[in-house]
Amino acid sequence: MQIIKDKQLAEDSWQFIADDTELPDGDLCVSMDRWKKTGPSLLNREGKLGVRIKPGDTLADLADALDKLALIELDFPKFADGRLFSLAWLLRNRHHFQGEIRAVGDFIPDQAFYLSRVGVNAFAPAKPEHLTMALAHLADFSAAYQTSIN
Repeated sequence: MQIIKDKQLAEDSWQFIADDTELPDGDLCVSMDRWKKTGPSLLNREGKLGVRIKPGDTLADLADALDKLALIELDFPKFADGRLFSLAWLLRNRHHFQGEIRAVGDFIPDQAFYLSRVGVNAFAPAKPEHLTMALAHLADFSAAYQTSIN
């Protein structure tokens, strides 16, 4: 499957693993619930680790492990509020997270530019046909009035 990473199309090497599924080898992303239950033990396996955050989640449970995570996925079940925008900004600015921050799910493609301004550097829309639209929207503006992470 293709994603957008650093403003280019790329192949996705990550797998999101459901909470009730055994962990295979490779680069894996788990839910915040699974992280809360088994977080430290997940860090001892082979491969990179990521955590998927939903709009109601907080970063408090991840703060001490952010330097060990390679990916944070922001799960947009539908575009209904801006909490995930705020979490992306907090990850980059307050927590100095250097890994990949990926918007996944049902975000609006024309929000890609604004998501990139708060720290999101990868996109995996729920609808594959939105991939090229989101990529195009990353270049919507050449100047901005507000400061951002980039």
